[in-house]
Amino acid sequence: MVLGLNASDVGNRVVVRRRVGPLYTDVVGELREVTPADVAVLTRRGEVRVPLNEIHRTKKIPENRADSIRRLERAAAQAWPAAQVEALGEWWLRASGGYTGRANSVLPIGDPAMPVPQAIERAEAFYRERGLRPRIDIPLPVGSSLIPYLTRADWREECQVLVQTIPLDQLIAATPLGSGTTLSATPSPAALAMISGRRGPLPEAAIHVLTAVPLLQFCEYAENPARPAGIAARSPRASAESGGLLAMARGAVTDGYLGLFAVETVEAARRRGLARQVMGALARWAGQVGARTAYVQVESTNTAAVALYAKLGFRTHHRYVRFGAS
Repeated sequence: MVLGLNASDVGNRVVVRRRVGPLYTDVVGELREVTPADVAVLTRRGEVRVPLNEIHRTKKIPENRADSIRRLERAAAQAWPAAQVEALGEWWLRASGGYTGRANSVLPIGDPAMPVPQAIERAEAFYRERGLRPRIDIPLPVGSSLIPYLTRADWREECQVLVQTIPLDQLIAATPLGSGTTLSATPSPAALAMISGRRGPLPEAAIHVLTAVPLLQFCEYAENPARPAGIAARSPRASAESGGLLAMARGAVTDGYLGLFAVETVEAARRRGLARQVMGALARWAGQVGARTAYVQVESTNTAAVALYAKLGFRTHHRYVRFGAS
């Protein structure tokens, strides 16, 4: 610990009061590293390393709720990267051949640099030009002022999605080690088949969405014929349905967050803890590459998934509402 800061504080905004001779200066920014010799802070002008013997005091800056929502939304968008992204001011227009709502919708996380009605028209044209239905995902409450503009433009609510988080160390404590799982930076053919079985045939852009993240792992739990006491031995129908793959999840780490996506177990192997196994393996991997918080995005009507995440300790951070144009 360096005057109240330790490795668990990395990623937080901090003030480090520095004393050089008789002068004091404040270094303000994101804490990047804590060592026995110094601390590294990313400021607006770049990284500053402050030696331990120059630190007078330190303080963490609480993140306000709006900034926390925007930060998490950006991290989630980077973890599920659209094949095409066009900036409209601080709005992101995302398109991926229709593969998933998140990768084919506007993310409005700031000022569109034009009047909102014009921005909505520009967004609608962006999707119409690509043969896609215009959609927008509005984080609440920070984007709630957009809803009256959308309703006047005849856009309609499609669904609400819960964005739920948990400190990574708590997720690790709540999940098993992931015995029997395998990790890979690319999905196996069986994993792609499981994903396409749920969502339909995968367009070319889907591979970009699934794999274009630097810190990425697919975790799979497959049948192991050499393990006679294993789940697969009791689930011949599950094995037949999935080609040996019983459960999977995709984990992506961006900006210190572990995003858990495509968490799925074949029907005949459910209620046996396999989802916990794959999430446990991904949580432990994410801790090794610098993640501090895990999150999921789950539709509010998906009661089974909501119940699973609640048992693990996930809590709703915020929600977003998806609107679609007529």
